[in-house]
Amino acid sequence: MKNNEKVNIGMIGLGYWGKNILRNLVELGAVYGACDSNAGVIAERKKDFPNLTYFSDYKQLLADDRMKAVVIAAPAAAHYQLAKDALCRDKDVFVEKPLALTYEHGRELADLAERKGKILMVGHILNYHPALLKMKDLIAGGDLGKIQYVYSNRLNIGKLRVEENILWSFAPHDISAMLMLLEEEPVRVTCFAADYLNENVYDVTLSSFEFKNKVKAHIFVSWLHPFKEQKLVVVGSKAMAVFDDLAKEKLIVYPHTIEWRNGKIPVSNKAEGISVDVEEKEPLKEELKHFIECVASRNTPRTDAKEALRVLKVLEAAEESIRSCSGARTAMENKKHFIHSSAVIDENVDIGEGTKIWHFSHILKNVTIGKNCVVGQNVMIGPDAVVGSNCKIQNNVSLYKGVTLQDDVFCGPSCVFTNVINPRSFIERKDEFKDTLVKKGATIGANATIICGVDIGSYSLVGAGAVVTRDVSDYALVAGVPAKQIGWVCVCGTTLSLRKNNAKCIRCQRRYKFNAGRLSEKK
Repeated sequence: MKNNEKVNIGMIGLGYWGKNILRNLVELGAVYGACDSNAGVIAERKKDFPNLTYFSDYKQLLADDRMKAVVIAAPAAAHYQLAKDALCRDKDVFVEKPLALTYEHGRELADLAERKGKILMVGHILNYHPALLKMKDLIAGGDLGKIQYVYSNRLNIGKLRVEENILWSFAPHDISAMLMLLEEEPVRVTCFAADYLNENVYDVTLSSFEFKNKVKAHIFVSWLHPFKEQKLVVVGSKAMAVFDDLAKEKLIVYPHTIEWRNGKIPVSNKAEGISVDVEEKEPLKEELKHFIECVASRNTPRTDAKEALRVLKVLEAAEESIRSCSGARTAMENKKHFIHSSAVIDENVDIGEGTKIWHFSHILKNVTIGKNCVVGQNVMIGPDAVVGSNCKIQNNVSLYKGVTLQDDVFCGPSCVFTNVINPRSFIERKDEFKDTLVKKGATIGANATIICGVDIGSYSLVGAGAVVTRDVSDYALVAGVPAKQIGWVCVCGTTLSLRKNNAKCIRCQRRYKFNAGRLSEKK
């Protein structure tokens, strides 16, 4: 698409916030068609914008090839499916926040947009607010000094939602702004919540964040507040800046200073606030203009899918904190081990010194993990599983009850373990679990499947995608479906060549002897 070519945009969702987006798109001359499943809403919009083509079924809108891009302002629970369908129809997509209600769905949309070469932008509007952009300039220019603390309040008594809680409804704006201003992600997240109106739909949350550079922050959001407030405050060593979206003067800097009497007693010296000149531009219009420009130029949006995923990651960490012990800190880092803020650790779990457990992993009760292990992203272990020391468990692996990994085992990405031979969803078979033993030094390749009840031999190597249905010998190299032995491997992983029942590794010089169908290392 050429930069001067008109961008025809289809609009999905014309309700509470969608009507504001529609107005701006009409003023920008970019909207062609609009869609809402509510006939009454369409009738209202036709009064103001009679010349548009209206649809009651979003799939009809997506089928119209005259619209090259789509803006989605439907309820948050529908964002994932609407965005997915639009991308699959080769449309560039703008989605109101949040991109999706899970990180997994957000990641899927980001990958889909990348594969299809489509623009995927998210409506984190504060990234386009002239006052916030000016505040970022003040931080970058050192006007506020060393940043020490950031806090944000987004409070109101207004529309109450049941499809998502206040954390996912209000906080994405402030999380996105915080990440933009500080240019890094938090290392720890703590969140407390209360559900007064509907069970498990939080009306109030208070989230606290810690960053590597020792900056701390909190975000307080509520839709049960007596008045509307939208403020973000940045405290620096030289000055403090206040962004107030409801005030006439949007950005004020307070050059307060702190003096130390006798080197021990801090005393504040207050100063008058200084209003900072800010361009008078409507943030929503600036955001939509940016989307239109990116569609025309094929440039990456400021709030692209990667930025949206960072926000989703923080939201899920906060949600996990709420669920874990009613708001206990979900990030733990000490001299013994490291647990990422988004990971969940159940009761009676023993984790060895030096072990690292990464994003969105879940360690169930009664699990033992040895020293210096690496547990990747989205890993589930347990209950009652055993992991030895120095093991590496890559992304998307599940170790069920009955699985034991000895020391130095490597589990490749998305490899699969089972614990029942003939599972049925409607038949309870917990008393039929079969044990699986993976012996010292073994490697299981990516996407391999290990059928329960087998032993995987020491230093053996299971090829990527293999399906193992029977025991694997020590040092054996197996591959295929079902897996068959195709050779032997050294402790170091190098393929061995047998000559007269003997072998010598060309890499590490270890020597082996074959006898009675088995390979053993010569000592």
